[in-house]
Amino acid sequence: MEKLPPQPLQLIDLVHYQAGSVVSRTLVNEKAGTVTLFAFDEGEGLSEHTAPFDALVHILEGEAEVAISGKPFQLKQGEMLLMPANEPHALKALSRFKMLLTMIRS
Repeated sequence: MEKLPPQPLQLIDLVHYQAGSVVSRTLVNEKAGTVTLFAFDEGEGLSEHTAPFDALVHILEGEAEVAISGKPFQLKQGEMLLMPANEPHALKALSRFKMLLTMIRS
């Protein structure tokens, strides 16, 4: 993983959409947690799964549906949602969207 330079950057420019795909780029990978940038093409998603840590989803562009324990939430640009540890969650792109995922391990 390449380290980011210590300068201001536009998050949405650090990952690009690919047709029919979910693209990710890890920005920080430390013992205390990770910060990952994602770009989802419309209709793409992540199937239901659990994680042992709290994670914060921040929508940077577009719209997504995030389901937590079966309850759907529609999020749009500028909105965020906490996905609690050990609760099943899934994501689906309602339109192409980019998100920043911050996972806290400690």
